Amino acid sequence: MLPFPNISPIAFSLGPIDVRWYGIMYPLTFTIGYFLVQKFLREKKWEVSKNFVPDLVLTMLLGVVLGGRIGYILFYDLPIYIAHPANIVKVWQGGMSMHGGILGVVIALSIFAKVKKISLYKVADLVIPIVPLGVALVRLGNFINAELYGRVTNSKFCMVFPTDPAHCRYPSQLIQFALEGVVVFVIIYALRNKIKTPGILSWLFLILYSIFRFIAEFFREPDAQIGYLWNGATLGQILSIIVIAISLGGIWIIKRKK
Repeated sequence: MLPFPNISPIAFSLGPIDVRWYGIMYPLTFTIGYFLVQKFLREKKWEVSKNFVPDLVLTMLLGVVLGGRIGYILFYDLPIYIAHPANIVKVWQGGMSMHGGILGVVIALSIFAKVKKISLYKVADLVIPIVPLGVALVRLGNFINAELYGRVTNSKFCMVFPTDPAHCRYPSQLIQFALEGVVVFVIIYALRNKIKTPGILSWLFLILYSIFRFIAEFFREPDAQIGYLWNGATLGQILSIIVIAISLGGIWIIKRKK
């Protein structure tokens, strides 16, 4: 059995306000992303306005937060929010969908590209290495919060979380941190300048993320209000299959046009 580290989910307090590690992970992602985008622009030798990077990072932030929240409401707990609409704005109570966040970023980048009169695929490929980095940090925040943990198991690779001291569970947050975050980031970062056709890198990210998410779902405890669906599959696995199919179609269209 693995010991759960003695880490408080509260990083620090500002008077009556507790600042959690989970909440820090979002601004940390976009702070790192700000400097990475500047690095990528220098590599590509793009000439952009001084507001380009701040506007781009802010656009992604809005896409992640709004998309993640709306996605969770629609995909995971719609009846509850219909019954209690005031809970929609209570983001501090949890409820962010990774698939919704990715969709939110796509929509936000589409608007950004149209306003800036630049190719959506070029903008997406520019920022896509930041996304798995954000996935890794958010999953780390989930782990510190002792939430979204794994299925009950007798394996030695299990952990007793303080929010459920009666069971030993897979630390699925760490599995997702490693697979969906670190591994995908390393691959996409390494290929960022090697794949020349615009759009391929972004679609490849979606495929890799979805494959690893599908695998990680075998260790993760499904949301209680949803449980297991068709033939024991989880909602995360079903959404991952859909994303993989769409991504393969996107690559096929790009190759066909080229």
